[in-house]
Amino acid sequence: MKMDPLTPLDTLCRIILRAREYEAQTPSDYDEGEGADNVDDDDSGEALSVLDDDINDGVEEELRAVIDDLGEDQQAELLAFCWVGQGTYEASDWDEAMAEATDEVAAGGVVDQFLEMPMLASVLEAGMAAFELSCDGVGDLS
Repeated sequence: MKMDPLTPLDTLCRIILRAREYEAQTPSDYDEGEGADNVDDDDSGEALSVLDDDINDGVEEELRAVIDDLGEDQQAELLAFCWVGQGTYEASDWDEAMAEATDEVAAGGVVDQFLEMPMLASVLEAGMAAFELSCDGVGDLS
């Protein structure tokens, strides 16, 4: 089922890219407060954990800003894509997914919901794939 998304494809792909980066550095207390010693911060000489890297807080800020800058209809579309990717809705139930997502966005707090969503990049990508949308061939998004 092919569709033309409301959100530009390069924006959707940028969200996927940043979500992957964000997921790769989600804070972890895997060592119960012990100092990590597997990565050195050249600037401060501190040891940092790959999973608890304060240097890259900008990734979360950028991801939050990109989602926050979307119109409400685009945020609803993003949420509906994620729900299709998670299997909450089938692609054939798109109108129903969009209606519920629109209500969810209107209620507020949807940006935090995206940042807390497990595997955001993967579910968004899977949801887009259900509509034959892909980031293949999209320019350099870094």
